[in-house]
Amino acid sequence: MSYELVWFKRDLRWEDHAALAQASRLGPIRCIYIIEPTLWSQADTALQHFEFIHESLKDLDTELRSRGGSLEVFTGEVEQILEQIWLKAPFQRLHSHEETGNGFTYKRDQRVAQWCKSRQLLWHEYPQFGVVRRLKNRNTWQAAWERHMASAIEPPSQLTFWKTDTQSRWSINAPAHLTHDPPLRQRGGRHQGLAVLNHFLDERSARYRGGISSPLSAPDACSRISPYLTYGCLSMREVVQRTRSTISNLDPTAGRQKAGLRAFMSRLYWHCHFIQKLESEPEIEWRNMHRGYDGLRESEFNNAYFETLKDARTGWPMVDACVTMLRETGWLNFRMRAMLVSVAAYPLWLHWRPVGEWLATQFLDYEPGIHWSQLQMQSGTTGINTARVYNPIKQAMDHDPTGEFVKKWLIPMRKVPDTYLFEPWLMPSSLQKELDIEVGKDIPLPLVDLASSTKEAKARLYGLRRQPEVREAKKEILEKHGSRRVLPRRSSRSTKQNSQMGFDFQGES
Repeated sequence: MSYELVWFKRDLRWEDHAALAQASRLGPIRCIYIIEPTLWSQADTALQHFEFIHESLKDLDTELRSRGGSLEVFTGEVEQILEQIWLKAPFQRLHSHEETGNGFTYKRDQRVAQWCKSRQLLWHEYPQFGVVRRLKNRNTWQAAWERHMASAIEPPSQLTFWKTDTQSRWSINAPAHLTHDPPLRQRGGRHQGLAVLNHFLDERSARYRGGISSPLSAPDACSRISPYLTYGCLSMREVVQRTRSTISNLDPTAGRQKAGLRAFMSRLYWHCHFIQKLESEPEIEWRNMHRGYDGLRESEFNNAYFETLKDARTGWPMVDACVTMLRETGWLNFRMRAMLVSVAAYPLWLHWRPVGEWLATQFLDYEPGIHWSQLQMQSGTTGINTARVYNPIKQAMDHDPTGEFVKKWLIPMRKVPDTYLFEPWLMPSSLQKELDIEVGKDIPLPLVDLASSTKEAKARLYGLRRQPEVREAKKEILEKHGSRRVLPRRSSRSTKQNSQMGFDFQGES
């Protein structure tokens, strides 16, 4: 008896799984996951990604076993594994979700399509996010997003599994070359994701508005479901529907919680808006969205600055504390992510691509569609967004006024008096001696003069932006990627906040 083959990718769940549901209606199913050596050799992968997936696979396998089946895990390139499976036991059709991933997965899916064609097999791909494949007109995107999110979540019919030894257990080991698994990162699996989502919807969402900008309050105020969306432990549709249901069932007195959930809903929309950009133009992973900015920073990359940034030794306490937190937890809130990229792009004048590869390994919730669009937006190379230049000293004053965050992550800063928290390099040498701390050794000096370097960077960017041919090319980019969403009228303060959103669709949601 033949069967339907369900290929799990970044959709590690058993509920609201269109591929599983549709395949189960057609006949017995066989569920597989493939560890691809070439995928894990890409520059944007890290040990934390592998281990989170490993934890999620074990959770998925346990659930499938409770239903009489199992998850089979293979190691190898996808076309080769599919060929091996086919030769041993041919299947009727291949089922999977669409994936908007990095350049490797894009080309890999093209090869899989060719393999299926060579075997005269149908490969059914199903939308996972509110992302439209082969979108011809951006004007139709919002309606498509709404239809997908409002559509009914159909549970799989009674699962009938193809003959397999459900008692056999698999174990996998991470490739030896992978590094960086933060000790304080979130753990994988659908059960973990549901617990985090429920806690946010029921309690923490009341702190969402007003709490997501500061690195002090954000770890609790933010939803923290982003890695579970990235790896598909939760579906976007179920999160949207659960959030809308929670809002409608709230008591009228729960105004703060309702406002927080509505703001969260907006971020879920923008999450898919940004992934759609990569889906429509995969090249933005490695080249400037606006080609008029080619050569802006590429030839002047200062590797010493880059290594110092990665080592959390820039000399700006807020920047170094954020890098340290990210290194230890795999997570950072949206404003601090934007600040890191801004510091890299302006005073340090670093091209976004190497910075983006490094940050991809640091973010547990690395989502290519959001990540690369945001790197470019924060670096000013989209050509359609206002330049977002964050002053790390002002960010510290606004979001860590007592130095609590900086002192938590940078031990030497615990000795620094409040007067010098934001600019410790201004401490007199006599005070440094009294405190037994040396600026330039225990606390690094700033890499560059912040004010003059930022001013020069902005002048270079705006000088290029004013060129007629660069201005003219904006129209085509806006037509292809610009948002068409009609937002409700806002106060001037909230409008300003909205215009400064960046990385919130990844780090916050």
